[in-house]
Amino acid sequence: MAKIELYADPFCPYCAKAKRLLTAKGQTWEEFDVMAKPALRAEMRARSGGKNSVPQVFINGTLIGGCDDLHALEAKGGLDPLLAA
Repeated sequence: MAKIELYADPFCPYCAKAKRLLTAKGQTWEEFDVMAKPALRAEMRARSGGKNSVPQVFINGTLIGGCDDLHALEAKGGLDPLLAA
């Protein structure tokens, strides 16, 4: 099973949408709440090349991007191979 890391804000609708897709795929993830721990936002920016919006999704250490990026990857059939790795 893939290692999924999700930087999120509990009040973010895009975070919830990304989590719904991952849940529908039967996945679990490690979630980093950038609201509860502001230092995590700086970590997220460093790992994502300066991106400040949430969610930021990493699969097996590779940046996928935000909610729209995750759904676009799913639409073109690229998500399942990453999740199977």
